[in-house]
Amino acid sequence: MLTSQRRALISARLASDGQIIAGELAEELDLSEDTIRRDLRDMAAAGLLKRVHGGALPITPPLPDLEARQTISTDVKKRLGREAARLVRAGQLVFIDGGTTNAEIVRALPREMKLTITTHSPAIAALLEKHRAEVILIGGSLYKHSMVATGAAALAAIGMLRPDIFFLGATAIHPAHGLSTGDHEEAAVKRAIATQSAETITLLTEEKFNAVSPHRIMGVEEVAGLIVPAGMAQDVTAPYRQKAVRIIEG
Repeated sequence: MLTSQRRALISARLASDGQIIAGELAEELDLSEDTIRRDLRDMAAAGLLKRVHGGALPITPPLPDLEARQTISTDVKKRLGREAARLVRAGQLVFIDGGTTNAEIVRALPREMKLTITTHSPAIAALLEKHRAEVILIGGSLYKHSMVATGAAALAAIGMLRPDIFFLGATAIHPAHGLSTGDHEEAAVKRAIATQSAETITLLTEEKFNAVSPHRIMGVEEVAGLIVPAGMAQDVTAPYRQKAVRIIEG
């Protein structure tokens, strides 16, 4: 098989399966694993895939800035936000991560509901101005791309909390490689919040599935539930159902 044919096959497999396992593909094609690894290395250098231990994953497209994201999939995000809001009960301590999808949770919450909402996102906190909820805003170094606080101060404050629910934001999810995001400090903060919380729920639009971002947040099996768009293909959600993760369609 020519090099160009192998690499076309690798691209097609990434699109259909969401990953390449170098040893399995080498055995299937009756080639040395070094040959496949060389292909993966060259394709990664060309920006065509992301190398991981033992194989490769699709490249996650660069995430637009917050202002641009506010115009993407707005109807879908509203539906996901409404489903998330239905999980919230009066009297709870709820931690809401940053992001445009999570902003729709706030918009869907009843304004008269008595609860405490914690966030490290000034943008999320501002949406709660007219809500009866008590608001705790976590401070720290501002990561402007996502408009959330990170760093030691944020981690120290998070360590004092015990949220009932954490609504986690992520840029990618993969059944083997878990939930991930684009910044290592942001990932560390998300992990810390999840560790402190009774349960973690994440809202995900369809393009985030079977992809990986540079910094791992947590494994899929550590999440209590995924809120996803209604009508997604069963073969996309099946690997997560197999890990006993609750799937909620919105």
